[in-house]
Amino acid sequence: MYTPPAFREDDPSELRRIMREVRLATLVTATAEGLVATPLPLFLDEAEGELGVLHGHMAKANPQWTLAPTGEALAVYSGPDAYVTPSWYAAKREHGKVVPTWNYVAVHAYGPVEFYEDEQRLRDVVSRLTDLHEASRAESWAVSDAPEAFIRAQLRGIVGVRIPITRVEGKRKMSQNRPEADRAGVAAGLAASERESDRAVAAMIPAPPR
Repeated sequence: MYTPPAFREDDPSELRRIMREVRLATLVTATAEGLVATPLPLFLDEAEGELGVLHGHMAKANPQWTLAPTGEALAVYSGPDAYVTPSWYAAKREHGKVVPTWNYVAVHAYGPVEFYEDEQRLRDVVSRLTDLHEASRAESWAVSDAPEAFIRAQLRGIVGVRIPITRVEGKRKMSQNRPEADRAGVAAGLAASERESDRAVAAMIPAPPR
């Protein structure tokens, strides 16, 4: 990922936070037949390995798992993003030498991918993933709530995904390269947007020191 120094995010705790908050990642593998990508809910187990391990599952009918990767897999996490119009820049009124851009947050996690069909491992990863996303609900659903025969049949239709992370790249492009007046204009413009994602980006733009 191209990451100029001004936009680089190296804080391990922040990288992990972004990965936890982006609930749907995109798993990309390079194969002899070309690139293959699948949107997947992956969860990060920080206790495994030096950089953590990603876990998830995909449909057994998905051909991605049958195509041998030619290198490491890539899990792409895309956080909040927003279009930035030059109209918000103070610099537009001063000299007009401005162009549109995009603000966004992204994390790329790399590692060797393992696909597996073991029923016990599949049950564990499905249960952990379910518990993670049901935790905030007042009446949470658990895998054990469904009939056992039904769950076993469902497990036969998926394969597990495990990626021990070898390296992580993070990027937070939030107008850090713009003068203070331009950042203030972008923050105000996005904060007034009807789009929830725009307002989320507005809150992430660095404020001037007090």
